[in-house]
Amino acid sequence: MNRSCFLSLAASLLAVTALNAQTFSFEGVAAPKPQRVTAELVAEVTAAAPGQPFQAAVKLVHAKDSHTYGKVLPPEVVGKPTKLVWKLPEGWQVEELPWPATHKVPSTGGEMSEGYDGTTYLPVKITPPASAAVGSSVDLKVKVDALVCDPKSCMPFIKEIALSMKIAATAEANAANKAVFGSPAPAEKKTSEATTVAKEDEVKPSTAPAVAPKSAPLPFTQLLLYAFVGGLILNIMPCVFPVLGIKVTSVVQQAGEDRRKVVLHGLMYTVGILLSFWALGGIAIALNKGWGSQLQSPAFNFFLAAFFLVFALNMAGLFEIGTSAIGVGAGLQSKSGLGGSFFSGLLATVVATPCSAPFLGTALGATLALPASQSMLIFTLIGLGLASPFLLLSIFPGLISALPRPGAWMESFKQGMSFLLFGTVGFMFYVLTTQIEGLPLLFAILSLVLIALGCWIYGRWALPHKSARTQTIARLLALLAVVGGLWIGLPDASAARSHTTETVNPKDPDALHWETWSPEKVAALRAAKQPVYIDFTASWCWTCQVNKRVYSNAGLRALFKQHKVATLKADWSDPDESIRLALEALGKRAVPVNVLYIPGVEDPFILDELLTVDNVTAALKKLEK
Repeated sequence: MNRSCFLSLAASLLAVTALNAQTFSFEGVAAPKPQRVTAELVAEVTAAAPGQPFQAAVKLVHAKDSHTYGKVLPPEVVGKPTKLVWKLPEGWQVEELPWPATHKVPSTGGEMSEGYDGTTYLPVKITPPASAAVGSSVDLKVKVDALVCDPKSCMPFIKEIALSMKIAATAEANAANKAVFGSPAPAEKKTSEATTVAKEDEVKPSTAPAVAPKSAPLPFTQLLLYAFVGGLILNIMPCVFPVLGIKVTSVVQQAGEDRRKVVLHGLMYTVGILLSFWALGGIAIALNKGWGSQLQSPAFNFFLAAFFLVFALNMAGLFEIGTSAIGVGAGLQSKSGLGGSFFSGLLATVVATPCSAPFLGTALGATLALPASQSMLIFTLIGLGLASPFLLLSIFPGLISALPRPGAWMESFKQGMSFLLFGTVGFMFYVLTTQIEGLPLLFAILSLVLIALGCWIYGRWALPHKSARTQTIARLLALLAVVGGLWIGLPDASAARSHTTETVNPKDPDALHWETWSPEKVAALRAAKQPVYIDFTASWCWTCQVNKRVYSNAGLRALFKQHKVATLKADWSDPDESIRLALEALGKRAVPVNVLYIPGVEDPFILDELLTVDNVTAALKKLEK
């Protein structure tokens, strides 16, 4: 035997010996090494129904002194975030719910860390497709990618787990997991000693899944009514009224025409709104996005501000948009262009989305648990509510004839309406100031000046009585100014400002102290038996800004301080997945949402969308009972 073969054989014998030493004790009895963590997929149902969502959870059971980490690591924690990678059959959808709060755990080197130990449930919502075949069964799979540590060492934990799920006509509850997916048990004081492996039915209050507040669902017909009324109210919201004002001008211009043309304008306006709401509904259902989430993009808000500026200058008489591609929105004031009525319907929907009017929030929140067909019907009713005032004027010409006859006053009326659009530009820039800062914000302001310059050049020299050469040069210069302004002012991702915790205003020492919201902070405050008031808001939400006025009331401030209420602000101005999930757990898709957690009461008290001193005071009075 040569030397290399001998060394190879010796290495093999050593490897086998080492493996046997780990597997067998000296007495020859099998002694497998205990696992640091085990994973299992559990669900609240034993059989799912087509199109009906249900809750499931990845159950992690940690050995004594072992821990894993949360979804996001605090800056001071060294470790690896836990990740779940789902593999579901075609058409099945999964949505992560808020994970339980992490807590202090012993880490390597005798230090403390943040993570999970004992028994932990990482919850999700799974939705089968409406086309799922009753009587069939599927396998739901998820790969758990985590790092498990104990006081001596850490090692990767990667395991794929599965759960077989039957499909039945109606969902069948899993009685064995009722304690897991029901209301959490009262909080208990955590001890430093952990059991080796938690029992199957043992659930730590701090690590149980978060389920939405249980309440009787509203009848579907009532939801449809709320949707229609909510869409109707959108017409008087500040972000929609300017568009309605543009259409009022159009209605006045059409008053002298025959009924057929007027009705066609109303129908085209309605079609434009409905197509937009169907598109938004499809996107919201497919991507599960929040209502108005497009206004979380600084670039979108900048384009919207520039868009309204151009049309405000047009209505003010600075220039007249032609029928070319440059004047894509000319039909807004056209008295015969059906495409203009269709386009203004699209525009009305775009600017309606940041307004969550009363009734509308309830209707939109209900779409979370409804089949796609019913959700789309709700979006349809919202669109019809928004379109109904103009459609009513077009169907009943008697109402139109009651309007003043066309005349010279119309130009003054049109120019007066331009100030509504200038106000909308101001609001869009207010939103931008909460999203970008410094030079990017300055460039955005100067870019609108450049765009306005382009409009002035177009209106001053691109006139029919000017020579062809002058008109061509004017159009080119105007185009360069507008395009250059858009290029200079367009914010990019790096321009986004960081949102920090609000502190006490030195100019108003009695003001409420708002802290930045997080699921972990809410859990910690509730565990300490402290009342918690959460304001889910966004800078692009007009109703949210109106609601802020109530917090300046001296009596209301006194009540907050008297009951030692912790005030948290969940700012959804920028995309934030944890805020979106928290809203959906409350059955909401839109802001504003204001909730009060009362010590000893599991479900939060949800206030009305439009806050008043009276209804906030009534909510705080509940802390006295």
